[in-house]
Amino acid sequence: MKRKPTLLKKLNLMLMGSLMASAIAFTPATAKTLKLAYDADPISLDIHEQLSGGMLQLSHMTHDPLVRWSQDLSFEPRLATSWERIDSNTVRFKLREGVKFHSGNTMSGVDFKWTFDRLKTSKDFKGIFANFKDLKVIDDNTIELITDGPYPLVMHTATYIFPMDSKFYLGVAKDGKNKADIVKDGASFASTNSSGTGPFTVKSREQGVKVVFDRFADYWDKDSKGNVSQVVMTPIKDNQTRVAALLSGGVDFIAPVAPNEFGQIESNDKVQLVTMPGTRIITFQLNQERRAEFKDIKVRQAMVYAINNVGIVKKIMKGFATPAAQMSPAGYLGHDPSLKPRFDLAKAKQLMKESGFPDGFSMTMMAPNNRYVNDEKIAQAVAAMLSKINIKVDLKTMPKAQYWPEFDKRSADAMMIGWHSDTEDSANFYEFLSMTPNKETGMGAYNSGNYSDKMVDDTTVAANKETDDAKRAMMLMSIEKKIHDDAGFIPLHWQNLAWASRKGVNIKEIVNAMNFPYIGDLTID
Repeated sequence: MKRKPTLLKKLNLMLMGSLMASAIAFTPATAKTLKLAYDADPISLDIHEQLSGGMLQLSHMTHDPLVRWSQDLSFEPRLATSWERIDSNTVRFKLREGVKFHSGNTMSGVDFKWTFDRLKTSKDFKGIFANFKDLKVIDDNTIELITDGPYPLVMHTATYIFPMDSKFYLGVAKDGKNKADIVKDGASFASTNSSGTGPFTVKSREQGVKVVFDRFADYWDKDSKGNVSQVVMTPIKDNQTRVAALLSGGVDFIAPVAPNEFGQIESNDKVQLVTMPGTRIITFQLNQERRAEFKDIKVRQAMVYAINNVGIVKKIMKGFATPAAQMSPAGYLGHDPSLKPRFDLAKAKQLMKESGFPDGFSMTMMAPNNRYVNDEKIAQAVAAMLSKINIKVDLKTMPKAQYWPEFDKRSADAMMIGWHSDTEDSANFYEFLSMTPNKETGMGAYNSGNYSDKMVDDTTVAANKETDDAKRAMMLMSIEKKIHDDAGFIPLHWQNLAWASRKGVNIKEIVNAMNFPYIGDLTID
């Protein structure tokens, strides 16, 4: 169904005025300037400050990984040209020679070592590297990743090693603090300065307004067909306004695209829609330390039974998602096909009665309003569904720049979190969302519900030492079943992916299931 022309015209005029004020109006002369509109801009330039999709998208623009995922989920060389297993605990990588950082410094194995050590101190990233003992520098162009035992996900994890310019971050900043400091949700040298090896440098940045990236003249990948010389990234929170910007020619490439906007794009012969099945689980976590009621398994189960996530997918997501009863999507080793969505309002009410809370209680809930597709509408629907079992929800939604600090502080009784497995493996869900929070190891870093179970903890650790896929699958499935039966979180759905661009901007070749578009490889006709 097409939107009324009068509304679209108003949105177009409003957006075009904003873009012109930002000096990024569309002209034919900017054919190789990509005008990119995401729902939000990066919260920082420090790629180790937050483990999130937005920050990883930035990482692939300003930095390069050791290896990266291809569209068919195989590994392709980037800063590593080749690799070989030396023994059960060691993989050796040969590095690309002559690679320059944006500062002009030459990349070497020392930069990988410095980056690895920094990752091990990052609150968000240390959990990914919990099974790694060391990164050893053999020479300037050879490094070894060493695990503390057999580990089946070495190459998966290598996709998260983006070397930083160790010389650039050496010393003390003007404020007297270490340039290498990782400051969560705060100002630091690394959060406002960047020197990577990636295809783009940061020319200018106005938080919440726009970020301008220029092509790095000394970029090593001379074989890349990418011809984008500049990227102007503008955050446009509203789904309709983002689509209006594309239809009017104000921007060239937008993401995400909400399902109810598909019709406008598909009916316009000047733009194109690209979709892909997704594996990001959207959930609510129930904080058992804030609310005594949430320690009762029957209360948690009642809340899960009260949520009609099939209905949310049908009505809010317009079918462009998959209802979930677990974290692992189909195709992952831990996926248990016997676990199904379990909406049953009568059972939910009975469980509340059995728990001793037939009259319910009041609780707080927080969610972002520009991080996941339809996140605010989903949160409103969940709050309304919980009211059917007499749970009164005080819901607050906010932009992700404000939401993540509140999430880190665990500021509400229930908080929304979406998670795409960093390693394309089930265990990553449990490591970050379900294991008992542990600041030293980084496990449970995004477990805002403080769910804790010894079986889940121990089996996840054991599964990460098991190299037999069949045995490992059984272990991971047992974890899913345990968390499911415990109602350790409220599962909603796996969010599908959608991007759109004007014709001639060849996004189909650079998007992927991880939602890290490789914009350095993008061609514009």
